[in-house]
Amino acid sequence: MADLHPRTVAWAETMAGHAADGVVRAHADPGSAVQLGEPVLREQREAWEAEHLSGGATLAIGAGQRAIAEEPDQERTCFERDRDRIVHSTAFRRLAGKTQVVVYPTDHQRTRLTHALEVAQVATSIARGLGVNVALAEAIALGHDCGHGPGGHASEDAFDAFIEEGYDHGPWGADVVLTGLNLCAETLDGIRNHSWSRPTPGTVEGEIVSWADRIAYCSHDLEDAASAGIVSTDELPPIIAEVAGRTRRAQLGVFVRSVIEATAATGQVGMAAEPAQALAALRAFNYERIYTRPESVAQSVAVIEVLRALVEHYARHAGSLPAELERTEATAADRVRAAVTYVGGMTDRFAFETAIALLGWDPDRLPRGIGRGA
Repeated sequence: MADLHPRTVAWAETMAGHAADGVVRAHADPGSAVQLGEPVLREQREAWEAEHLSGGATLAIGAGQRAIAEEPDQERTCFERDRDRIVHSTAFRRLAGKTQVVVYPTDHQRTRLTHALEVAQVATSIARGLGVNVALAEAIALGHDCGHGPGGHASEDAFDAFIEEGYDHGPWGADVVLTGLNLCAETLDGIRNHSWSRPTPGTVEGEIVSWADRIAYCSHDLEDAASAGIVSTDELPPIIAEVAGRTRRAQLGVFVRSVIEATAATGQVGMAAEPAQALAALRAFNYERIYTRPESVAQSVAVIEVLRALVEHYARHAGSLPAELERTEATAADRVRAAVTYVGGMTDRFAFETAIALLGWDPDRLPRGIGRGA
């Protein structure tokens, strides 16, 4: 080890940690003492929720309502387990490679993963402010976009051609992508119905995530587009600038506070009229100036062409699908659905590179730059 950098040697010497006073510590120095009695386990936290959460909040009870019955976890509530399962899932990790607004994002622009994290931050802020179940709100928020395919919302248009009921990323995420996690019914309901065009979620926490999603993407999509030089915040309509401000930070503060105050005052999850008008104006501005600008529409067309070609290929060659999705003996409809499931799980880069390698796709026809928004 003589040739190694001292920092490397110091790191290697921590393999076993530091044993002292009957425990192994991460650091050599003692650090702060923790004054605890017994560990705070699931049952204690459930009791705290029942006593302290606001009326109407969703309470964690035992293992939760799951399609496949499970034993309760000793340490975590059922919604805390859901949150952890989503974070450790392949579908969640793949969000790092999926378009939010920018196809092939640079290192500072949002992906579906960072969007999900920002929605979770907004949702937990609102949930804490209202005294409802933070763990459930966070689980729904982190999982809400796991049903998105590559290339943004254009993937829904691409896959609609193959799915009889249509491809909606909320239901697809809850009912196809995340089924293997055996999540609680309340978590799946919030994921399934987070979009405003869907039925009202069955929990207060699900409704909070619906607002958090819109608040987060309206603010951060504008920030990304302004950073990319697509728009200037000086162009914002007066109602947005005057009511919510021109920056993401100011807008999030106004919108989050308004949901908390309006919901606390009325008992219905919502926002007061003036900030709601500002949020609507911000979404309309983004829709016109970012999501449906000519370059974005062209990007969407390219995404649709690529994804449909990939689905058609895998539907014809079911044997080339991963073993868990292979449907060579199934009906044609089953093979198509398996192909959509596979292609829908791809990251942007993997989908486009697969189109080049597998289909001989012309790289000049592939999407680049700003795509459709949230």
